[in-house]
Amino acid sequence: MQANEPIAELAQWFQSARGMVVLTGAGMSAESGIPTFRDAQNGLWSQFDPEDLATAQAFRQDKALVWGWYVWRMAMVRAAQPHAGHWALTELATIKPSLSIITQNVDDLHERAGAKDVVHLHGSLFASRCFACGRLHEDVHLPPEAALKPSLRLMPPRCAHCDGYVRPGVVWFGELLPQLAWRKAERCATECDLLIAIGTSGLVFPAASLPGIARHRGAKVVEINPIRTPLSDQVDLSLRSTAGEALCRLVTVLKA
Repeated sequence: MQANEPIAELAQWFQSARGMVVLTGAGMSAESGIPTFRDAQNGLWSQFDPEDLATAQAFRQDKALVWGWYVWRMAMVRAAQPHAGHWALTELATIKPSLSIITQNVDDLHERAGAKDVVHLHGSLFASRCFACGRLHEDVHLPPEAALKPSLRLMPPRCAHCDGYVRPGVVWFGELLPQLAWRKAERCATECDLLIAIGTSGLVFPAASLPGIARHRGAKVVEINPIRTPLSDQVDLSLRSTAGEALCRLVTVLKA
């Protein structure tokens, strides 16, 4: 089989699909220089304990530590840029307007590449909300020193409505996914003809169940990932490639 044949097969499925879902994970953002959580060498959890930074209890115990770490992450994301795969996805959405992007990532790289109506299963770094009343607080100041170190201690701002503390807008360990986002993701997976999982470990549930839901309903499921994952043996096509390379090749084939 020649190297371009899997992409050609994917292009055929893409063209015939009425409904299409792209599910992106941490590997998608890693191509823009944002570290994943689980990489043994550089992953965020290889350097920090999630119980100290990513739980409601941690926030109650040390707001300055938790808020400072998330402000550092916000600054890191702001400094990153969408890569070729993000831009290719936006172009694919112009070819197939029914394409839905569902992401496990909490950054805004899809949106900065022009993607519309992205479903964020795990929340967003830039949709902070009050820990007490839940009101959104999107205007977060990023001090210049925020990009320097993850151990910066910063007290979070106060809510203008109830004077509670503002927390990061991400889903912490032990919390439920945003129900509107999950219901939309589940519906898209149920109704699609093609689901492409990009850069996801296949380990984080319930997001990891979406490819199985789609395949159970008869959809083709494709994995794009440079490494094998638990999902690899459960898909119709697995491309050992980065998102940028595979998606740009798909766009080229579709436009040929």
